[in-house]
Amino acid sequence: MKHDMEGMAMASPPNPAIHRHHHMMMHMTFYWGKNGEVLFSGWPGYDNLGMYILALIVVFFMAVFIEWLSHCNYYLIKENNSRSNHLAAGMGQTVLYGLRIGSGYMVMLAVMSFNTGIFLVAVFGYMLGFFFFGSRVFNKDSLNNTSDLPPMNCC
Repeated sequence: MKHDMEGMAMASPPNPAIHRHHHMMMHMTFYWGKNGEVLFSGWPGYDNLGMYILALIVVFFMAVFIEWLSHCNYYLIKENNSRSNHLAAGMGQTVLYGLRIGSGYMVMLAVMSFNTGIFLVAVFGYMLGFFFFGSRVFNKDSLNNTSDLPPMNCC
């Protein structure tokens, strides 16, 4: 039985959604360039330098924000050591901790795009944040760690 494909008409036109997403290959090595996706589908997109620069700025300031949260000192227990003050301070610390950890995971996921620019701005954001909020340059109490949040340590 011989099948002749020349005489057959296509039953339906090709799906435009398949052709639109032909750039959606995920990188498994670092690459330079403005084309890719960071955190959200279609963002910053392809051939859109403005949105790529916005993605760089967002990741940079998220890293600075995480360092600020890591070294901030908001909830100090007042002299009257009532249980409600301890509860309020504990709840505040827990909310800040969750915000810091969630933001840290967002930066980690952005870096997992393997875009070298995103990686570099994340590292520089963490470095600048540490310089202003964690180093001895601006920290008067650098010998006494008075941060309400535990430091982000691997061990």
